[in-house]
Amino acid sequence: MLEVVDLRVYYKSIFGDYKSVDGVSLSVKKGEIFGIAGESGCGKSTLVDGILRLIRPPGYIRSGKVFFEGINLLELDESRLNKIRWSRISYIPQGSMNSLNPVLRIEEQATDALIEHSDLTKNEAKRVIEEKLGVVGLPREVLRSYPHELSGGMRQRVIIAIAIALNPSLVIADEPITALDVVVQKSLLKLLKDLRDNYGVTLMFVSHDMAAHAQLVDRMAIMYAGKVVEVGDTEDIFYNPQHPYTKLLISSIPKLEKKEIKGIPGIAPSPLNWPRGCRFHTRCPWAMDICTIYEPEMIQIDGVRLVACHLYGESGKKN
Repeated sequence: MLEVVDLRVYYKSIFGDYKSVDGVSLSVKKGEIFGIAGESGCGKSTLVDGILRLIRPPGYIRSGKVFFEGINLLELDESRLNKIRWSRISYIPQGSMNSLNPVLRIEEQATDALIEHSDLTKNEAKRVIEEKLGVVGLPREVLRSYPHELSGGMRQRVIIAIAIALNPSLVIADEPITALDVVVQKSLLKLLKDLRDNYGVTLMFVSHDMAAHAQLVDRMAIMYAGKVVEVGDTEDIFYNPQHPYTKLLISSIPKLEKKEIKGIPGIAPSPLNWPRGCRFHTRCPWAMDICTIYEPEMIQIDGVRLVACHLYGESGKKN
């Protein structure tokens, strides 16, 4: 359904280009929940903005291709792209309170969004959003509310209702559960899963929360320093991680039986000046001389797993 090919999204500065997304390739299959995980600053949200062409100056899309249902979104003019947004591909942004206009009632801004991206009349748009509010577990009375009158969880459900209102085939959710309490997080994760199971929505779920990925997604990509370093089934990623960064990322997840929580040593590099060779070698306990010189290629191991690491030879077997 979605294929990203060598996408590069940079931000201009007086010091040079910040290469936030620097050669990302991945694919999302129809009907699956695909996760993107990694530390804050690895490029997850910038990747989403690049896919949806929401990048604004000083940011720009340097190169790459984004195929959605066979159409390269990066080649479309604004009018054609606007017809695809929301009706075929929609977006759940990070921080729902920042996404809702505080001086407008929910009804007004929800119907405006639907009218802008469809041929619905105002009354038709209102009926559609009432129906979708029911789908996400909210009463129709929410339409008369202002955003500040709703809880964080309710605001996020409103955003989800707007995102699915025109029955898109793909929904991209960028950190949809951040800053919410764990009870609300659990209910929203269940809601997102139900949208896939009951309504056939394909979902791309972006979050730094590895536990949320474990509960929700079918396949996932691990990002580090503007690149994807591992892709695989979620169960395989958690029980048998292959890339050193993935291993350390999972080992840092707090568990009840753990007496000591260990973080990943060192700090993430700056996108203004990525390290030469493998970008993780400055923090990697298994780094070799080759890691400081050559950037590893993404290779296939175990039949379906993709890993970018010099620990594996061209055949996909561990050296």
